[in-house]
Amino acid sequence: MIDTMSAVGIDAIVLPTGLTETENRLADEIAAWLRETSSGDCDLVTDRFTHLRVLGAAVFAYPSIRDTQFLKGVIRSEGQLAESLLAFSSPHHLLYMPTKVVAMRSFLVAKFHAFSLLSYLTGAREDLQAQVRAVIFSIISTLMAEAVYFSCLEDPGFSHDTKASVANDLIALWDSGVDLRGIHHLSALSSLWLAREAAPPSFGTMDGNTELLMITMHLEEDWREFLVVESSNNETRWALEEFIFGLSWEEIQKVRSRLARFGVNAVGFDEVRSYLDSKPAYSTVNASDPRAFYDFFIERRDACSLRKRVSAPGPRHTLEEIYLKYRIVTELR
Repeated sequence: MIDTMSAVGIDAIVLPTGLTETENRLADEIAAWLRETSSGDCDLVTDRFTHLRVLGAAVFAYPSIRDTQFLKGVIRSEGQLAESLLAFSSPHHLLYMPTKVVAMRSFLVAKFHAFSLLSYLTGAREDLQAQVRAVIFSIISTLMAEAVYFSCLEDPGFSHDTKASVANDLIALWDSGVDLRGIHHLSALSSLWLAREAAPPSFGTMDGNTELLMITMHLEEDWREFLVVESSNNETRWALEEFIFGLSWEEIQKVRSRLARFGVNAVGFDEVRSYLDSKPAYSTVNASDPRAFYDFFIERRDACSLRKRVSAPGPRHTLEEIYLKYRIVTELR
């Protein structure tokens, strides 16, 4: 289970090794505790974090993204900057990306695995577990933030000033490995996923009202304002349904069509899968494994990208993207 975000692990002061001061202290504290309880585990942690710090030092030795040849000619023009960064949004452009961007992603994955090891080894210490989970969630959110920033840069409804600000935030993320703007939104995103975990889909009549009510009860006024603003937006509603039910938009339509065809008023949790002939589009979210939340996001994001490419109906953005974009725009007003 992912705990509500604390301040642990999300400070913006990054050491030359790529860890923040808080993350560095936490790793050292856990190593010291393991030294007293399990010397073998202590050696494992020490070795893992030695390699992580060496990797981080190598990644952070690369010059700022702003100094790369690709951006040198456009860095003075905020309008061009946003368009230039979009060249990095496609996986097909891997060989065009600055080395630091690719290396930073690898470092974040290595950092995730290192802190996942700490999570496994600190099962007997809930105080340490909570701090490690906060770090893990911040890493996952940083990986997600890149997709959200690209979504903002691609949005024709965003002003040039907003896109310029987002472009600078994206460069800062690549340079530091910390989503400086996202720090303000981590608690909201954490609360959203916690609320979903607390309100697993019951399906029923497939209108989602019960699940949405349960989620809303766990969130703050900002979420309710978001729902009011987006109430008439079909894409937001579709993305919300995917998030609530854990089914793709296409699967939701198939289940609803079957309910209508056979005059069924409600469907139970165990029945839904039997209504779908093929392998489920999205993996089941396992709340005990934080990777499952990221996987669920990536699967929906990829489905959205496919719909955009083939002009198919359904959501073109995930709920997390839409919600975070709303918060970013509100903040920049």
